[in-house]
Amino acid sequence: MPRQRDPKRDEAFEIFKKHNGNIQNREIARILDVPEKTISGWKSKDKWNEKLNGVLQKNERSTPKKRGGQPGNKNALGHGPPKGNQNALKHGFFSKYIPEETLEIMGMLEEKSPADLIYDQIMIQYAAIIRAQQIMFVSDQDDLTKELRKEKNTLTENMEVSEKEYEVQFAWDKHATFLNAQSRAMSELRSLIKQFNELAHEDDERRLKLEQMRLSIEKTKAEVDKISAGSDDKPIEILIKRKGEES
Repeated sequence: MPRQRDPKRDEAFEIFKKHNGNIQNREIARILDVPEKTISGWKSKDKWNEKLNGVLQKNERSTPKKRGGQPGNKNALGHGPPKGNQNALKHGFFSKYIPEETLEIMGMLEEKSPADLIYDQIMIQYAAIIRAQQIMFVSDQDDLTKELRKEKNTLTENMEVSEKEYEVQFAWDKHATFLNAQSRAMSELRSLIKQFNELAHEDDERRLKLEQMRLSIEKTKAEVDKISAGSDDKPIEILIKRKGEES
């Protein structure tokens, strides 16, 4: 016996059509109280975008030409989507080449300002730096990594000879790679913070969070430089001054 069609499936498309496609799957899922993945599946299987485009084109063809222009004028109103409609952008050219999931992300990004986009990049970059501490951690000078790169078995007249090639990474090599990678990542992070401060409003509370993050980065960078230079073990000090203050 075939499985009964969920009535909410048609309701979901009606909501999508009511908003001319300018509504996120997450919002439809909230309205109907169903998982967002379910909405995404219905949208793909039932070809909502294609159906919506067909409905819009049909409405355009059936629109009377009395709304503007001279009788018989082909430039009379009624041709093309309503003013301000973004459907052609979202479901026309892009929908032919870009995956549905990417289109949905693009729709979410439309609501973000350039400062918001840079702030997201800052969070991702900073999270990657923190995560790298565990992945690239070197315990001590005896921390050696040995990985098998290639193995070859050769059969001779008397025996089988096995040849193995290993890649060996010593502690100092791994630590040097880690320091270089971390320095580059921190440099990029500082650049992103600078861009955000140039775009964000002066009262944006995220400025304070990024200032604290910047100080943490400067301290870590100073510690990295100290280790690389082999200097003494004196504690790192960072002096904070306001603009205009004398040293």
